[in-house]
Amino acid sequence: MVGKNTGKGIALLMLLFSLSLATRVGDVASIEGGRSNYLVGYGLVVGLKGTGDGKSTLFTVKSIANMLSRMGIVVDARRMTTKNVAAVMVTAKLPPYAKPGMKLDVEISSIGDAKSLEGGTLLLTPLRGPDGDVYALAQGQVLVGGYEARGRGARQVASTPTVGRIPNGAIVERELPMPSIPSEIHLYLDSPSFALAKLIQDRINTEFGMQVAQAIDASTIKLKKPEELNPVEFLAKVEDVRIDVPSVAKVVIDGRSGVVLLGGDVTINPVSVAVGSLVITIREMPEVVQPPPLSPGQTVVVPRTEVKVQEKEARLIELKGATVSQLVESLNRIGATPREIIAVLQAIKASGALRAKLEVL
Repeated sequence: MVGKNTGKGIALLMLLFSLSLATRVGDVASIEGGRSNYLVGYGLVVGLKGTGDGKSTLFTVKSIANMLSRMGIVVDARRMTTKNVAAVMVTAKLPPYAKPGMKLDVEISSIGDAKSLEGGTLLLTPLRGPDGDVYALAQGQVLVGGYEARGRGARQVASTPTVGRIPNGAIVERELPMPSIPSEIHLYLDSPSFALAKLIQDRINTEFGMQVAQAIDASTIKLKKPEELNPVEFLAKVEDVRIDVPSVAKVVIDGRSGVVLLGGDVTINPVSVAVGSLVITIREMPEVVQPPPLSPGQTVVVPRTEVKVQEKEARLIELKGATVSQLVESLNRIGATPREIIAVLQAIKASGALRAKLEVL
């Protein structure tokens, strides 16, 4: 079930999910040594439409000057204009067993005072690991999901225009050193659970017809490779074992994009919800007062302040044991905007009425 509610503020996308169907072990657990590594780099995005860093961002000016000097062009940094260039941090995730030539997705984030990265192109940027070595090179056109529109007296911003992505924007240059696969291997669960660890242990042993898996704790399962199988074949069969994972009562909120994901078994205890807003408008209208003609008085400016308070009507609705669909329907019925829906979910969790885990990204 997918519902959409748009209003003032960010767009809201509601997704109802359930994990009650058969799932591969490889989708809920990872093999020992099969972890990802994070890469980071500093780069420049060029070709912006006057939305780049200002002259006060000194590291951007110096970066451009240094880049041009390496190309044999000598410029005076004090005379440079950087409104079409933005300094950014480039991040990527290097998956396990990545080989040279593979492509990675990268994320671009402005670190200066740039207004937007829309339409920009990232120049060649080396991406380094925690050890300081370069593992990938990134370059390409930046895709931005948000936008910013402004005039002299108003501005409207949707999502975050200073953050973008480049799909397949990095190429792996060197691989991580990987140790050989031992005869005893550990399987780590993505979400620790004693029940899930016991379930995976039993399913693997049933699949192989022998005791090859042993649950050590809530997140670790020890695997012992049969002698007749090579490591790759054994791990492939382990990852492909099917299990019935119980549904997860969890609510995930991404405040930046307005996405809310709710588990299918999420319910709430009886609780009353009121959604309304208070708008206060203050206007300064100074008045010039002049003295009568030929009088000794002086012209003065008298401050005049107009304060207007407007409170929108709020409706109080009681929710009793609501399911996910009932919760969404109730919030829509009281005319809640996306930001208010997110605030309501957080408040319900804080009151102890939400029977689910709440995670805010």
